[in-house]
Amino acid sequence: MAVYKRGYEPYEGPLTPEWSRFLIIARHAFRRVFESRFLIGFFVVCAIWPLVSAGLIYLPYNAAVAALLKGEKLFPIDGEFFVKFLLWQGSTMALLLTGFLGPGLVAPDLANNGLPLYFCRPFSRTEYVIGKMSVLAILLSAITWVPGLLLFGFKGYLAGPGWAADNWWMATGIFLGSWAWIAILCFLALAMSAWVKWRIAAGALIFAIVFVAAGFGQAINHSLDTKIGHVVNLLSIIETIWRSLFRSTASPKLPVPAAWALLIAFCGMCYFLLAKKLRAYHVERS
Repeated sequence: MAVYKRGYEPYEGPLTPEWSRFLIIARHAFRRVFESRFLIGFFVVCAIWPLVSAGLIYLPYNAAVAALLKGEKLFPIDGEFFVKFLLWQGSTMALLLTGFLGPGLVAPDLANNGLPLYFCRPFSRTEYVIGKMSVLAILLSAITWVPGLLLFGFKGYLAGPGWAADNWWMATGIFLGSWAWIAILCFLALAMSAWVKWRIAAGALIFAIVFVAAGFGQAINHSLDTKIGHVVNLLSIIETIWRSLFRSTASPKLPVPAAWALLIAFCGMCYFLLAKKLRAYHVERS
């Protein structure tokens, strides 16, 4: 429309609040995510272990099972129970979901020069990162701390209010421990998606960083008879954090402060790599 005709009018509709603009990215991304039948089937598989855990919690309170046990405890629902829950849901299912979904978060925008379309609007780089990260974080939450807290609440309901009050630290461990692992996976996925534009290669690199580094660390430990190899093992780092949160009596693989410091350093390194790629424009020199 020609400007001299003055037939244009400014937008007068409702504005999105500034604090929630990053959710625009998540809203549109979820439309594509749940078009995949494979992903929907994967979430069904992710529900199996929480359902099995709920059954294990319920068994001692079943009259028939209680009669067979004759007052003996089948197994305790303690911190170790929830550590095993997170070890499967977090280090296995959440990692698989990250390898499948993470590589497609940033790479398409970089491959198609889409970043200028984001940053020419009132949309900061931080909001872009949070928006992309929220896509993966929400889905990872649905298979880690959300079912974990539901299991804690189910146990508290069966055992009575006194149990939940005495074991509140388990609920705190489920929430904080899950978010610590979610932070690692989100930063790793976005960094690999930004630097490796081929989706399959980016997914393979995510698994390689976790599992190859873990194998390399174990080789160092066995060959030198030391624990220094756990420094490069993300699974050892997060397991140390989980066991400290759940007051596990098992010997930690790393000092707990060192594990938290390594987690923060790893996330910071991934954000640095990500920030190198997230620019509104690139200067081409001929």
